[in-house]
Amino acid sequence: MTNRGMMAGWLARWRGDGEAFPDAPPPRNRGFSEGNAARLTPDESDDTVRGDQPFASTGPQGHRARMRERLLVRGGAGLADYELLEMLLFFAFKKGDTKPLAKTLINRYGSFANVICAPQRDLLETRGLGVHSVTALKLVQETALRLARAEVMDQPVLNNWDRLMDYLNAVLAREKVEQFRILFLDPRNRLIADEAQARGTVNHTPVYPREVVKRALELHATAIILVHNHPSGDPTPSRDDIDMTEEVKQAASVLGVVLHDHVIVGNGKWLSFRSEGLIG
Repeated sequence: MTNRGMMAGWLARWRGDGEAFPDAPPPRNRGFSEGNAARLTPDESDDTVRGDQPFASTGPQGHRARMRERLLVRGGAGLADYELLEMLLFFAFKKGDTKPLAKTLINRYGSFANVICAPQRDLLETRGLGVHSVTALKLVQETALRLARAEVMDQPVLNNWDRLMDYLNAVLAREKVEQFRILFLDPRNRLIADEAQARGTVNHTPVYPREVVKRALELHATAIILVHNHPSGDPTPSRDDIDMTEEVKQAASVLGVVLHDHVIVGNGKWLSFRSEGLIG
């Protein structure tokens, strides 16, 4: 192969639209790759694409180099959700068209955000996905949560309530089972820790006031905010929620820890016990 031929080959491979050198050994799948996306994409007869869904047709094959150029030159704001997902799947599939799989996933789960936040087990059981592609999706989810957490960590949370609710919605709104979390605050009401204390069923999570207060003392927290989600989407507190909140408040006050609030997160909605007059 001439120098010009080698240069053309390298350029084509860099752009993502060329073939491997004719005399090169077959490539090995290494690291973050699941081989050929076209081979793993669900068949038309097996996917859940319907005419009333956002993408009734998976459309023609895309071009990776052009997509990368759009993202790097123009920014990501102009990319559709399925295009973001398509590009994310590039990291799991070294070859092939990932657009059909991206559109099928959004059709199945309803949105880009729902795909990213879908339970890991469900994703692994989805035709066309595997360990590497699910890892890519979950990596994006964790990155988004850490970015949201960075906006509220070491900040006076009572003065940044909207950002706090954005973060809690990101963490809990799409959870399929109840999760009980505690926000631990310092004397200036800055967030020093956010910890998941328990996971329960679709409508119940056991909470032990003694354990809540014990952890607050270990972290030298002077105030706490209780948080849990309702997978039903309705943040209305139950009688058990109200009783448990009062028990935690009493146990905490004995040791000088203030219970500022208890927030219940639904699907896109939330409820504050203090705003509702449920905490005196």
